[in-house]
Amino acid sequence: MKGRLVAFAQEAGFAKVGVCRPDAVPQMAERLSAFVDAGMHGQMAWMADRMAWRGDPAALWPEARSVIMLAEPYTPEHDPLAVLARPDRAAISVYAQGRDYHDVVKKRLKVVGRWLIDQVPGAEIKVFVDTAPVMEKPLAQAAGLGWQGKHTNLLGRDLGSWFFLGAIFTTVELAPDTAEVSHCGSCTACLDVCPTDAFPAPYRLDARRCISYLTIEHKGPVDEDLRALMGNRIYGCDDCLAVCPWNKFAVAGRDARYAARADLLAPPLAALAALDDAGFRAQFSGSPIKRIGRDRFVRNVAYAIGNSGDPALLPAVARLVDDPDPAVADAGRWAVQRLRSVV
Repeated sequence: MKGRLVAFAQEAGFAKVGVCRPDAVPQMAERLSAFVDAGMHGQMAWMADRMAWRGDPAALWPEARSVIMLAEPYTPEHDPLAVLARPDRAAISVYAQGRDYHDVVKKRLKVVGRWLIDQVPGAEIKVFVDTAPVMEKPLAQAAGLGWQGKHTNLLGRDLGSWFFLGAIFTTVELAPDTAEVSHCGSCTACLDVCPTDAFPAPYRLDARRCISYLTIEHKGPVDEDLRALMGNRIYGCDDCLAVCPWNKFAVAGRDARYAARADLLAPPLAALAALDDAGFRAQFSGSPIKRIGRDRFVRNVAYAIGNSGDPALLPAVARLVDDPDPAVADAGRWAVQRLRSVV
């Protein structure tokens, strides 16, 4: 059964499949509690909410007997760091340059789940893609898909860094795979490249300093000592993923919907700063970027303009100093002051 399941899942588009028990990572709850107690989750209150479920998959669904973890690659065909050398352009994380992965992966998981139900009478499943209290990365390591690197992201010897994770909880008993171990060795490339020093130690992340957190999850103004370090990154940050040496084994993306949209590869900051709510929703329909809303997005754009050192962008950001959103207006004033200092 397990062999046929793996074969079907790969035919359905997943690059790798592994299985673990719901209780395969007993230290998860303790690690999560320490992370939250230290305040490193920042404003992500959802990490503290339902922590009992997040730290113990068996508590989330007591009837589950197996957790099937699946990896779906979205490996870019371009250098994701090249845009950082173009300060008048916006850097958007690779995963957000195409279709929203939540929709794509979940539909594929349901296909695999329905197949399992058809094969095993009475089988029950629940599918999860990054929206439920499930710690996918530790479970994926327990299922043998890869390991959490020093940057805390999952990577694999035969996957590289660029892949999404999906989980199928099921009442079906399946033989677990051998957990993967770290193969980072003495490499510190991901730690060294971080613009904001978000890693207080290997395998530890302080989300409050992470650009992905700051541009996506953080509400309101960003601390001024961090703004200048964000560069032109307006949604997410790929630096620690992109420099990982294991990417030489990265699997090519299989779904064309993840391919970068031409208008999101390196969009002009001036055009993004002019977006109103309707324009934002229209441009990012079907994109994960849409969920942060126009105000937080344009706030990030203003920070990027302030970091550009390009006085030609002054008119674009000057319009934001009177924006109805306080965080956008604050970012606009900060950017104007920065650009005027270089004139």
